[in-house]
Amino acid sequence: MDQFYFFLVFVHIFSAILGMGPGFILTVIPKTATRLSELRHAYVIRHRLHIFVMIGGTMLLVTGLLMGLLRPYLFQMGWYITSLSLFLIALAMGPFVLKRYFKPIKELLKNTSGEQIPAEYHRLSKVLFSYEHLENIIFIIIITLMILKPF
Repeated sequence: MDQFYFFLVFVHIFSAILGMGPGFILTVIPKTATRLSELRHAYVIRHRLHIFVMIGGTMLLVTGLLMGLLRPYLFQMGWYITSLSLFLIALAMGPFVLKRYFKPIKELLKNTSGEQIPAEYHRLSKVLFSYEHLENIIFIIIITLMILKPF
């Protein structure tokens, strides 16, 4: 049983690298675009990286819960419960918060012609990126809790 648990820990850490690593740079990619065609391409790249984030995030949740099932005392540890709660909040931000701000950007990129990036994009992306930065802060807190296990 210990070998399976340590295998889960390995997969959990690998999943964090695979899933959270690309998530930290998603806001950086479109910021370098100066023309609309570059911006569209940046969002194609974001989408491809987001697939890694989704796979890694799913693996994180599954392996984290499996480790908790194998070691039920984890559900009594404050750092574990807090990390799990924060992760579920960050997970819920996707469909309930980020999607609301990403959808108009997607429509704007689809329906705008020419090469000039519309001013409306800058307003919308500023709000979207602020929520994505908040999500990144949540993930940094989770990583810190997982490493330090302070309570």
